[in-house]
Order: sequence, then C-alpha cells, then structure tokens
Amino acid sequence: MNTKKPANTQTTVVANDPDDRRGRLKNIGGSQSDHWNNILANQAVQALWLKNSSPEERDKQFSATIAALAGIAPKDELEGMMAAQLVAAHNAAMECYRRAMIGEQTLEGRRENLAQANKLSRTYAALLEALNRHRGKGQQKVTVEHVHVHAGGQAVVGMVGTPSGQPGGGNASKIEEQPHAKQFAGQIINAPEPALPSPDAGRDAVPVARDGERALPDARRQGAGRG
Repeated sequence: MNTKKPANTQTTVVANDPDDRRGRLKNIGGSQSDHWNNILANQAVQALWLKNSSPEERDKQFSATIAALAGIAPKDELEGMMAAQLVAAHNAAMECYRRAMIGEQTLEGRRENLAQANKLSRTYAALLEALNRHRGKGQQKVTVEHVHVHAGGQAVVGMVGTPSGQPGGGNASKIEEQPHAKQFAGQIINAPEPALPSPDAGRDAVPVARDGERALPDARRQGAGRG
C-alpha cells in the first residue's frame, strides 16, 4: 500500500479564523489566537521532568505550570514566549539542584549539576530582566525636591527639574533660599567666608573684607599728604 502523499499537496493556513481569534486563553499565552496559546502551554508542560512522577503528581505539575503562566499574565506573544521559557528554565534549574543533592551522587556529577543549575539561573534572571524591560519596569526616575544646607556645610545642587518647553518638560523645581547661603541655578553664591584668626588670642577674629565691603580711602588724608 502506497502511503506517500502527492508532490503537489498544499496546506491551507487560515490566519484570521474567527473561531481561533476569540482569545479565551490569552491569559496563558498572551495572544488573541487560542491555537497559539494552546501550543505555548503544551510546550511549557512538555519541558517538565516527569520520569519519576506518578499520574497524580503529573496532573499537579500540569496544573501548576498552567497556573504559573496565568500568574505571569503575558500581554502579547513576546511576553508569552518569555513566560514559557521562564517556567522551563526554573524547572530545569531545580531538577539540576535536586540531582546535585542526591546522597549517592559522585563529586563530578554534583559539580556538573551545580554548574548547569548556575547557568540556568543566570538564564532565568536574564529572561526576567528582558520581560521587565518589555513591560517598561526597568526605568527609574529620581526627583530631588529640596536641598538643605546647614551651618558650615557645602552643597552641590544639580539639575532637579526641566523647564517647560524642553523634552521631559515641566515646572522647574524651586530651590529654597537658606539663611546661610543663596542658591541659584544650581550654584551657591555669597556664602560667608571664615574669619581669619587674630594673632592675639585674647582679641576677636578679624573678619575678611569682601570686594563690596572694603573701606574707601579718606580724601582729606590724601589731600593733606599732597600739601
């Protein structure tokens, strides 16, 4: 009996089958296509280690795998694939850890299983980071609202806000004016300078005169000197 198919046999694929695009299993595979969601769930289940499991334990493993995919709640096909690989990497890593801890395990077998478990754990961490980036959870924003300068201290005030009209615009954060220093445009100006110590310990310290506070010479003394 000849069971070979004719060479001109063609397969018709319907991409927008109304019966398939219902999305009843979207919380498992992230797709509107239930065919995709079903295949992805089977791929995750088939990656389980079931050799030593009883029928009851297998049913529990199947249910736990589907529950894990639903708990990750993929929003699209990319998240569905990453979710399935996360479950598979976790199960494989735990199996390697289990084998490494067997009492009769050789030293070489323990070392190899721990090495494989380490690689799988790194893969799991990379997949989780990729999933978080895809979901936009990897970005952090730090906003500094107030900077307080205490007596005798110094502060460096960086960019705490972006004026409106620029990328990421908004109202510029106000920098509070402290009694010890005036803050303006990310700088500290007119900070009090320390007084110079007096040669005589019993006398007060001599204040340092600023450019705007230096005494002007007496005109009468200059005139008397010239005469």
